[in-house]
Amino acid sequence: MLAALAAGEVQANDTPLPSSADDEQVQTPRVRVISEAPASLRTTLEDSLSAPRSPANVWAARQWLNDMEPRLARFVKDPAFRVALLQRVYQEAQLAGLPPGLVLAVIQVESAFQGEAVSSAGAVGLMQIMPFWIRELGLPVDDLQDAWRNLRYGCTILAHYLAVEEGDFTRALARYNGSLGKTWYPEKVMSAWQRHWRPTAGGQKPVQR
Repeated sequence: MLAALAAGEVQANDTPLPSSADDEQVQTPRVRVISEAPASLRTTLEDSLSAPRSPANVWAARQWLNDMEPRLARFVKDPAFRVALLQRVYQEAQLAGLPPGLVLAVIQVESAFQGEAVSSAGAVGLMQIMPFWIRELGLPVDDLQDAWRNLRYGCTILAHYLAVEEGDFTRALARYNGSLGKTWYPEKVMSAWQRHWRPTAGGQKPVQR
């Protein structure tokens, strides 16, 4: 039912968040939901990666990775896995139409980048996926503790909820957490995104707290 979302059927508008981390109300960016994905998006990650990319896209991906790699070092000590994880997050986020920094913020809040994490409710892996999603999106053999598979599930689910909520990040994140109607979880993710995972602009480093 939701398999097409794995190819990315929402496009993100990465609107800047407020500059003050102390604001009580966080301005939420919105995404433009499209009713039918272009043919270029109805594909697997592997097919997408094999397609030619413009020099501008290659440069943007490299800049983002170089910007994020030092920040992720506090969570992921292994340099090789750190780079591989960032590359995969960027690719899966692009495929799903999500801001990659938002995906990093969700991972930080959900599992602190611990791929083996299992919650008391049974949620598994980097993005804390509940096993019932395997019935909805995948195959019985899917291993949610596999980092790359977990990212595919998490990005697909979040993109689905953004489509359901017509681009409202607050409500989509609350759905992802199972706390629709409450704002503590969206605020936590948005704060992590703003403080740690927003691309550097004007030479200003993000606040680390």
